[in-house]
Amino acid sequence: MAAARPTWQGHLRLSLVTCPVALYTAVSPRGDVHFNLINPKTNNRIKMVTTDPETGPINRSDLVKGYEVEKGRYVLLTEDEIRSVRLESTRTLDIERFVDLSEIDRLYWNDPYFLVPDGKMAAEAYAVIREAMVQSGRVAIGRVVLHTRERLMALEPRDEGIVAYSLRTKDEVRAPADFFKDIPAAKPDKNIRHRLGC
Repeated sequence: MAAARPTWQGHLRLSLVTCPVALYTAVSPRGDVHFNLINPKTNNRIKMVTTDPETGPINRSDLVKGYEVEKGRYVLLTEDEIRSVRLESTRTLDIERFVDLSEIDRLYWNDPYFLVPDGKMAAEAYAVIREAMVQSGRVAIGRVVLHTRERLMALEPRDEGIVAYSLRTKDEVRAPADFFKDIPAAKPDKNIRHRLGC
């Protein structure tokens, strides 16, 4: 953990108990393989050139961000306008309530993080909050501003620590019925089920 940098640092709060904590990404991208586009004649890596379809190449420094309001029509935004609507981090992960694990559909679970006490003085308050989760047998739900966006988090005790998962919103999750409705109802042959160990 010494080499890892925290994704977020702040305070975990449950009612009147607060402690400094750090949030670390729980997964490593080391298993991902990344490729580059190479010109085989020169063995040089290809550079992508920003290009306007009408006028040709354009410098990145001349570009602005825009939001598409309808096909081909954009509202242009300055960096100051974008900064003015960004959520400022309160640096607090507030536990709002406890729920049964079964109340959160697995489709909503997103990225896992390790939530650890930040400093020796934090360990006792951290243990109190963690023990409250263990005793309730439930998952804690809280909110935090992470990467300039408010995220709902599910926290569960694991070993001596707490694992926090960001949760997707209802708008982000597609309805399974939209994809499964046309699957014909069919029962597999008993022999096949037996061979598969079902």
